[in-house]
Amino acid sequence: MNQLAKKNKTIGLTLVILGASFWGIGGTVAQRLFQQENIEVGWLVSSRLLAAGILLIVIYKITHRKDSIFAIWQTRKSAFRQILFSLVGMLAVQYTYMASISHGNSAVATMLQYLSPLFIMAYYVLTRHSKLTKHDGIAVTLTLIGTFLLLTNGSISTFSVPTPAIIWGVLSGLSAAFYTLYAVPLLKQFHSLLVVGWAMLIGGCIMSIFHRPWQINVSSWTFETTGYFIFIVIFGTMLAFWFYIESLQYLSPKETSLLGSLEPLAAVVTSVLWLQIDFGFFQFIGTLLILCMILYLTTFQRTAK
Repeated sequence: MNQLAKKNKTIGLTLVILGASFWGIGGTVAQRLFQQENIEVGWLVSSRLLAAGILLIVIYKITHRKDSIFAIWQTRKSAFRQILFSLVGMLAVQYTYMASISHGNSAVATMLQYLSPLFIMAYYVLTRHSKLTKHDGIAVTLTLIGTFLLLTNGSISTFSVPTPAIIWGVLSGLSAAFYTLYAVPLLKQFHSLLVVGWAMLIGGCIMSIFHRPWQINVSSWTFETTGYFIFIVIFGTMLAFWFYIESLQYLSPKETSLLGSLEPLAAVVTSVLWLQIDFGFFQFIGTLLILCMILYLTTFQRTAK
């Protein structure tokens, strides 16, 4: 691997690790908000998508003053692709994941969402973009077993959940796979700030039809509550999704989706350290397996054709 390839891979790894970690930590912070302020899930989703989307578009305009923020909408093809990415990608990932949690629990929802690497690899094989390699098999095995142990501490009973939770969870995995794959053509034409910003803004507008952000009483919010909300918007939403999508400029969709397993790891670790949740032996083994997967991906260079 030449120096440029090594540099690009390092940038990609850094972005996806930060993005997944911010998303996982943001989930823990959101849980704290739900417990302390009894904030409704739908309100938080619509509010953070709108706020983060506006911020990303503003940042793009500040850093690219000569470029139009409406460049994506200048052709029917790019506009259609952006709308589809916003609804079937960004919004669908948010909604299906939350729906799976509401019908079951977060462990099952997260585990099923991390079927996305399998869906991505199946897509590559079926479309003959690439063959399933031994490295793919090892990475997926480490990811799935590690995530299962991390979220369930090895207890099969955790998966005794209603059928709707499983259906929504599988749809969440499919949405995450679509989100990862469908972003690549858009990123070849437009800046990631613009792609993610518009996706969040559109998703937030649609969610606002059902969960209006302005219909909430913030007079009882403390300084701490406000700080949590700002953290969720900036780190848990804006930077999390932007970094994840930007990493696709340097890594293959397969690598990015596998490294996304750092999300549940970050969530569990922050829950243990901050919310004082017990950390079991099998969760420790799961953590080691995910870290082994990361080390494995950084050792073997794999490219998606």
